[in-house]
Amino acid sequence: MATEKIAVTRATFDEVILPVYAPAQFVPVKGKGSRVWDQQGKEYIDFSGGIAVTALGHCHPALVEALKTQGEILWHTSNVFTNEPALRLASKLIAATFADRVFFANSGAEANEAAFKLARYYASKRHSPYKSKIIAFHNGFHGRTLFTVSVGGQPKYSDGFGPKPADIVHVPFNDLDAVKAVIDDHTCAIVVEPIQGEGGVLPATVEFMQGLRKLCDENQALLVLDEVQCGMGRSGKLFAYEYYGIKPDILTTAKALGGGFPVSAMLTTHEIAAVMAPGVHGTTYGGNPLACAVAEAALDIINTPAVLEGVESRRQQLVSALNAIDDRLDVFQVIRGKGLLIGAALKPQYAGKARDILNAAAAEGVMVLNAGPNVVRFAPSLVIEPRDIEEGMARFAHALERVVAVSL
Repeated sequence: MATEKIAVTRATFDEVILPVYAPAQFVPVKGKGSRVWDQQGKEYIDFSGGIAVTALGHCHPALVEALKTQGEILWHTSNVFTNEPALRLASKLIAATFADRVFFANSGAEANEAAFKLARYYASKRHSPYKSKIIAFHNGFHGRTLFTVSVGGQPKYSDGFGPKPADIVHVPFNDLDAVKAVIDDHTCAIVVEPIQGEGGVLPATVEFMQGLRKLCDENQALLVLDEVQCGMGRSGKLFAYEYYGIKPDILTTAKALGGGFPVSAMLTTHEIAAVMAPGVHGTTYGGNPLACAVAEAALDIINTPAVLEGVESRRQQLVSALNAIDDRLDVFQVIRGKGLLIGAALKPQYAGKARDILNAAAAEGVMVLNAGPNVVRFAPSLVIEPRDIEEGMARFAHALERVVAVSL
């Protein structure tokens, strides 16, 4: 007997979904490459990438094939057993990075939760139970669990949920002196995004990242890099730490790792991993064969010279188009970021208008993001076609013209 499909619209969202999101007024129903179609058949060019997730576009043939093939073999085993896709994916991540050990989970928040727990557990086992201070940064974002949202430096996301985990200190991003002022023997970790994503698409400086590595070494603290958004080729390197001439102690990745299938990973070294034992941490779905099969296919494609080198040329095309628009409309204060994680910060006269621009862009048939109220964010597919960039930026220019006209 066929399962009955009920008719749903954008209005259904307001009736059935917990009101923690304010989604666009159209409902995407189909995607191919960097194009998306809604319920009415209207086409959009996707510069949002599902918030830096669909790094190979929508329904990439290799990912679809991996999902179909694995879907007919083995879906789930739990962590009472291991499985081949998880072991292959872990081996490939280790071969491509500083790491020796991998822990799989389902989301960036879960990978970060595991990273922060590991940092504290390692410090308590190797040093002292009082070595628990975590230093993090204003406007950082690390997820929505109570621990990760507390480490994140945006109180608006953590206020109102009762007592927060203790011993977390926030200082200004890219300010090494501020870190020096608070780091001490009780510090177990410094947690940082090499490129702050939700905080406005702000890259760390080389001096800052190298300084953090030195401070961690001097204070027997771990350097934890959150590359949930900027990792997996987004910056033009497989992981952004490669730009800085340093190695982290722990790194987290998610979003683009599965190209749209929920999967995340925490990477670390033998020495740090050695404190863990069966039962200390875990997750039912982490390392799921379906997720790992898709992620392996995504990694095989992203971690190639063709894709990684292509990120820079696509960035240049996007930034050139944004500069041309700005020459005409004078709306951007600065265009920043790395690779295909781009933030266009609005001039003071357009402060708070990022969401209006996002909505105007949707009306013109192009999907963009904001990073706070004053930054328009672009995180398209790493393999987006140049013609899609050209056409999408033309649509974006029309959207900006409308916003400027209303603002004058």
